[in-house]
Amino acid sequence: MKTTTFLRRVLVSSATVLAASALSGPPGAYAQESGTATPIRHVIIVVGENHTFDNVFGTYQPKGGQKIGNLLAKGIVNADGTPGPNFELARQRIGSDRGEYHAVTPSTGEYATLPQPYTTYATGQPGGVPDTRFPTNLPNGPFQISRYVPYPAYTGDPVHRFFQMWQDVDGGRNDKFVWVEETIGTGSNGKPLPAGGFNPREGAISMGFYNMNPFTDAAGAAHSGDEPVFKALADAYASSDNYHQAVMGGTGANFQAIVSGDAAFFTDPVALDGNPAVPFVNQIENPNPVEGTNNYYTQDGYGGGSYVNCSDPSTPGARSVRSQLLQQGVTRANCASGHYYLVNNYAMYWNQSSSNPPHLIDATHFTLPPQSNPTIADVMTRHGVSWKYYSGDRGSDSSLASVDGIPLFFHSYCGICDPLTGYISIMRNPAEEAKLQNYQAFLADVQGGTLPAVSFVRPFEELAGHPADSTTSLYEMFIQDLVGKVRANEELWASTAIFITTDEGGGYYDSGYIQALDFFGDGTRIPLIAVSPYAKPGYVDHTYYDHVSLLKFIEENWHLPPVSARSRDNLPNPI
Repeated sequence: MKTTTFLRRVLVSSATVLAASALSGPPGAYAQESGTATPIRHVIIVVGENHTFDNVFGTYQPKGGQKIGNLLAKGIVNADGTPGPNFELARQRIGSDRGEYHAVTPSTGEYATLPQPYTTYATGQPGGVPDTRFPTNLPNGPFQISRYVPYPAYTGDPVHRFFQMWQDVDGGRNDKFVWVEETIGTGSNGKPLPAGGFNPREGAISMGFYNMNPFTDAAGAAHSGDEPVFKALADAYASSDNYHQAVMGGTGANFQAIVSGDAAFFTDPVALDGNPAVPFVNQIENPNPVEGTNNYYTQDGYGGGSYVNCSDPSTPGARSVRSQLLQQGVTRANCASGHYYLVNNYAMYWNQSSSNPPHLIDATHFTLPPQSNPTIADVMTRHGVSWKYYSGDRGSDSSLASVDGIPLFFHSYCGICDPLTGYISIMRNPAEEAKLQNYQAFLADVQGGTLPAVSFVRPFEELAGHPADSTTSLYEMFIQDLVGKVRANEELWASTAIFITTDEGGGYYDSGYIQALDFFGDGTRIPLIAVSPYAKPGYVDHTYYDHVSLLKFIEENWHLPPVSARSRDNLPNPI
């Protein structure tokens, strides 16, 4: 399947087929008056972090007896979160990968029980130790997190990197999430295998999920269900059970896809002109296992390799991934010759503002040099469509006091989640850079009726839902406040669609199908909720989507061309 325009099935009146009951006049008259193909004149895309569809919506029961592809519907778990009749479908297996990296690995056995989850760096917990709040004998499959800790509790953080996620999904079997956590985790950073072996200190936290239904916890206390805000929004508006992260792996690469429909690449660190160049040796990915080890990557990690020359099939890791593409009938890897693509997280060159000292670019500083790729922002500016990118705590942001009940402690900024700070066309053009603003500016624009046609909103780091330093309950709090403020402006609300998602799955287990599109992905399913007066109440859409589908809706709604000749928004829609 290919990416598609979202809203075509989710809205009562969608991109090209408008229901007469949803409009005061015929579609043609409205489009002529507004310049848009639908009644939607304001799109707000809110991107939190690091949860798969099954992690959030694994037990959601939609209205009206609709079908849904989640853990509960597949019989993997029961409504109360306990193992279901088809629990074995999610069984995790032990793999073997020696000598050369393989995206699909042979299985040598199964886990009798899951390894105890670790704390990693969960707020308020001791770092990198077994999380004693969870049992040591969890059944081999998905487990309900909130059976053992309160729903708002901070928990550990699964690995979510590019080559690791290819191995997680294991050619569609989705059975190596735990093995990858146990063998390589977030990477070696180019270090030799430690004496006594390598412990990534993650355990099986990747198999956790939340439960929207009533349940009884391990201590015998009754609960009404987790994620009340997400459930209420899905019941009242529309959602998708087939929306995917665009790139295998983590945050940085997926935010690049969200704004460009493409992947970033290493450019000349001296000329700073956006032309492709060869990275520092220690920053080139090499997921081949160190000799004598089982899946201990040679050069990988947030302080190690993250660039891949995937145009060369002999590049470590590239051969196996490209082989997987061919097995799915995908012959176009979309890897330009001589380009080293960033598949994980490095800092943006400009540090929030072009007037601030930029991040250093050398072998010891993991910084993405300035990018020359076109973005959806460039396309919108060129065609007169207004836009802004609002990022929590950008600059001096006092807006958090406006989010009821959340203390000022939660102010934080995520540089890799502010991707347009990496682009020459934005950061060397004061008028364009001025469109990169903070959340306080978003609230002012909502209240003042000055919101642009397209808004990207990135919450404060500690409100974005990222495991360990945030929670889904905090992301829900942020979303509830944002939706409430937009709805309070009745004129704005009448022409708005708010899309709520996460950047990527965070390494959590998901049972869904993934369509290979090119070397970079797609990746696991992630949540998507469409909140709009035009949304079909309680509707669950099953059409295949990824992040670039949102770009395609923007393009169709405002009559825009694709971002570039190679961006994913050129792919056809599903039949």
